[in-house]
Amino acid sequence: MPKLPNLRAVREAALYSQAELAALSGVAQPTISHLETGRAAQFVTVKRLAEALRVDPRELMDAR
Repeated sequence: MPKLPNLRAVREAALYSQAELAALSGVAQPTISHLETGRAAQFVTVKRLAEALRVDPRELMDAR
């Protein structure tokens, strides 16, 4: 399962709060919080978040 080291930066660049991203992606806000602090995600979750943020899933996973 991948970690998402760029999730917070991409979310903030899109000007979304965690709650807004949760509403757009269908991923619970507490889950987004956990992912932003280093927990690994299931691939379906990565896909949902990337689609909501309109980015390639690799942008969330790749270290910058």
